[in-house]
Amino acid sequence: MTAKEQVKILLVKEHLSVKELAELLIQKTGKHYTQQSLLHKLSRGTLRYDEVEIITKMLGYTIKIEKD
Repeated sequence: MTAKEQVKILLVKEHLSVKELAELLIQKTGKHYTQQSLLHKLSRGTLRYDEVEIITKMLGYTIKIEKD
């Protein structure tokens, strides 16, 4: 599953829009995020791992890596 798919699933579960996520990221990081910039990162697959970590932590989730 891609980061795009994972983030979109979290947004649906938490009843958040991409715009609301961008606002939360601004509050958390102080960096400039817009709805459009997040949509571009998701569609191009350029969302960084540290950004995914921040998103998951903000929404109350953790990233778990398991060996098969």
